[in-house]
Amino acid sequence: MLFSNYHPGYGDALIIVDVQNDFLPGGSLAITGSGEIVPVINDYVQAFEASDLPIYATRNWYPPDHCSFQAQGGPWPPHCIAGSLGADFAPGLRLPEAEKIVIISKGTESAKEAYSGFEGTDLAERLSNEGVRRLFICGLATDYGVLNTVRDALAKGFEVLLLEDAIRPVNIQPQDGENALKEMRDQGAIPVTLQEVV
Repeated sequence: MLFSNYHPGYGDALIIVDVQNDFLPGGSLAITGSGEIVPVINDYVQAFEASDLPIYATRNWYPPDHCSFQAQGGPWPPHCIAGSLGADFAPGLRLPEAEKIVIISKGTESAKEAYSGFEGTDLAERLSNEGVRRLFICGLATDYGVLNTVRDALAKGFEVLLLEDAIRPVNIQPQDGENALKEMRDQGAIPVTLQEVV
């Protein structure tokens, strides 16, 4: 069932994907423009907090020998290693108090990649237990963590609102971000911005 508007209400949850230090300026895998989305995400957080709605934040929580790292034959420099400063959430990100947010750690096994917040986690179960049917998804990166989380959310039957003013791509290839956006829209994600939501 499609919702009649984009304002958060009962049955909605905010999913913040991987807004971690290593993806911000100065990080080991810095994403262009990543710092710009933090204040926008904070506005979304404030809107969900004001309505006492669920907020989830995913994070990469890699072991030092993770398969995605170049030393193990993967494509990436080491980043978001569990317990490191680089794995911490961005310092400007104003997340709710601990009892009002659910942190989902992913990529915790050395031999398994996990771009999606649903992969190898209990995220789907937690959302279902809270009666969530619609997800507002933002974060990093458009063409990896966000894309794969949106794919899985749609496959699991959630409606997805993609917060397009609060995502940024890695763009290993120049069109990766645009291609990811097109795929998410084609699969049924609804692109919205802060003005439409709040």
